[in-house]
Amino acid sequence: MKFTDGFWLIREGVHLSYATEVRDVRPESKRFTAHAAVKKVTRRGDTLNAPLLTVECFSPAEGVIGVRVTHHAGKRRPGPDFALTGAADGAGAVRQDGTVTELTSGPLSLRLDREGPWGLTFHDADGRELTRADAKSTAFATTGDGAHHMLSRLALGVGEQIYGLGERFTPFVKNGQVVDMWQADGGTSSEQAYKNIPFYFSSRGYGVFVNHPGAVSFEVGSESVGQVQFSVEDQTLEYYVVAGPAPKDVLTRYTALTGRPALPPAWSFGLWLTTSFTTSYDEETVTKFVDGMAERGIPLSVFHFDCFWMREYQWCDFQWDPDVFPDPDGMLARLKAKGLKVSAWINPYIAQKSPLFDEAAALGHLVRRPDGDVWQWDLWQAGMGLVDFTSPAARDWYAGKLKPLLDQGVDCFKTDFGERVPTDVVWHDGSDPERMHNYYTHLFNRTVFELLEKERGQGEAVLFARSATAGGQQYPVHWGGDCWSSFEAMAESLRGGLSLSLSGFGFWSHDIGGFEGTPDPAVFKRWLAFGLLSSHSRLHGSSSYRVPWEFGEEAVDVARSFTLLKHRLMPYLYGVAAEAHRTGVPMMRPMVLEYPHDPGCRPLDRQYMLGPDLLVAPVFTEDGEVEVYLPEGTWTHLLSGERVTGPAWRAERHGYDSLPLYVREGAVLPLASDDQRPDGDWLDTPTLLVHPPAGPDYAAEATVPDLLGTPAATFRVQRDGDVLRVTASGTDRPFTVRVAGGASAEGAGEVSVPLG
Repeated sequence: MKFTDGFWLIREGVHLSYATEVRDVRPESKRFTAHAAVKKVTRRGDTLNAPLLTVECFSPAEGVIGVRVTHHAGKRRPGPDFALTGAADGAGAVRQDGTVTELTSGPLSLRLDREGPWGLTFHDADGRELTRADAKSTAFATTGDGAHHMLSRLALGVGEQIYGLGERFTPFVKNGQVVDMWQADGGTSSEQAYKNIPFYFSSRGYGVFVNHPGAVSFEVGSESVGQVQFSVEDQTLEYYVVAGPAPKDVLTRYTALTGRPALPPAWSFGLWLTTSFTTSYDEETVTKFVDGMAERGIPLSVFHFDCFWMREYQWCDFQWDPDVFPDPDGMLARLKAKGLKVSAWINPYIAQKSPLFDEAAALGHLVRRPDGDVWQWDLWQAGMGLVDFTSPAARDWYAGKLKPLLDQGVDCFKTDFGERVPTDVVWHDGSDPERMHNYYTHLFNRTVFELLEKERGQGEAVLFARSATAGGQQYPVHWGGDCWSSFEAMAESLRGGLSLSLSGFGFWSHDIGGFEGTPDPAVFKRWLAFGLLSSHSRLHGSSSYRVPWEFGEEAVDVARSFTLLKHRLMPYLYGVAAEAHRTGVPMMRPMVLEYPHDPGCRPLDRQYMLGPDLLVAPVFTEDGEVEVYLPEGTWTHLLSGERVTGPAWRAERHGYDSLPLYVREGAVLPLASDDQRPDGDWLDTPTLLVHPPAGPDYAAEATVPDLLGTPAATFRVQRDGDVLRVTASGTDRPFTVRVAGGASAEGAGEVSVPLG
């Protein structure tokens, strides 16, 4: 939200009160509180009839400093609030040096000088300024409609670039944009977003998290071009500056505070196929699809039943449509016999025609209007109501309706919707409707995820969720929502996924081929390669099927080859997934995250690193022309073996069976021998693909995880003159070592390979 009219003027109807000078500082051992006058005090009378801002500075975790600015402290706070699972009571230390009060937490410090104009400065461990809140950067504003806003501004350095703020489909670098945190079912082609995360990531090696679940408005160099402004309609504004020094450290600290992603089961990384949305399907259709994939040699891991597995007008009643699926128990058993996992679509709404509507209303499990009526509308489902997930009884009731499906054989759920949440309602726990609008999806996804963990066991729970807020990364996986079936939509989907990855989310997927419309075969084939080199891979559409043979025999070949490739990459990919679970560093990494000191990487949004060692550049053209940037070092194309030295921009042309897929110099890439499933025995004769740099000194290692993500075996690589020696620990089974562009050898325990 903008409050000023250019540099000199304030917008009509707006009154701004800025922190102007420090009146006192009250230090404690681990925190301090300052009081700031909003005008210069030259005599005692100036302290009358004027506001005073209370500014509390504290550290909830090492390397994180919080600032809480309050105008009137007596406002009732009904919640909800983000659960900061990693917060501690006082992680910082305060010292005073003359007029300066400094709070230090790990590599981060905050300084306030009582003399001179109001200002807060944040420094790293080397004393380098990261950002600052200058004069006219801490304030409250009142507007003509009686609203009260708190706002802060943090400086942007020259050349500093801002990323994140959720899954945003607008330009990847957020400088110059207005970004409002408000959940919306807006597709992927506008400024609206399903996943609004009030956290941004700076190219200078820090992050900022605004601890407010409601409507936070960010002006990223769009009102004051040298500052990021964030504001809320409230009496208090709380934000956290999160230190690096490395970009990955920022995400590690942020997810330690807001929650680390669970590790999805290995089977979920295989190919998912769905019925699509409004297409006609029954068990015969499903069987034809599943058998057709098998006949064409395309391994399938999960089959998903979209909305119309339930009866029309009754979403959700959690009952199979008996006219379409008369034998659901038998059907699920038959799918299980084919080695498949099963996913079912759900949403948090109960249609009036559903038998569950009257039951939920009578029990008080549906959200109500202030007059006591159940809130209803006809958008999406006729007369639908919302389950009130603020009620523990309603959460238990909802989970209880899902459990019979799990008992039947359903393995996971697609938790769709959760964005269009009204504000003219009363919540069971008294939550503020404005704050609950964005937060509702968190309660929905948590309810379903916790049920899956309870019934299937930890490590076996996985969702396919569309909406999220801060902390939602704990309940993976999330997908990109409703995109069109075009190259442009494919590119905007990637932008959204990369923005989400810099917002603390470790896993992300998208609809291969696009959702709305029917993709041209060229779009579908290019999207297959992109989708199968994403963390999770799903074929899904709206009004048309997404089985590969609908798009020609070449599409079948492309689907097969990239599915088999992903299965072979699983020892590497699942190790990267386990790292995301441990550290919060995402699987799909924007180039700036891996190469923060390379200016060429900072704006890149059409390529990414899949883990630390694989560079992926999807092709967004029919003719296969693609531009790719390779940072410094020697890169080896995984499919062709071509070696290229960076830094360099390359214009390449690829057939549908290829794309820029490069392995970083120095990498040791473990490959599975079994390409038929994502959760095979990865220590059954694996291949270690080694990419040694030039020169005599080279040592590296690769770890192959087990299906729980814990290390099962480690392979240590050492150059010894003209020989590469690989020593295994944790396994005595045979393995193969292949040097990129060179020789290979196999053995057990220790393998030596001649170089050049």
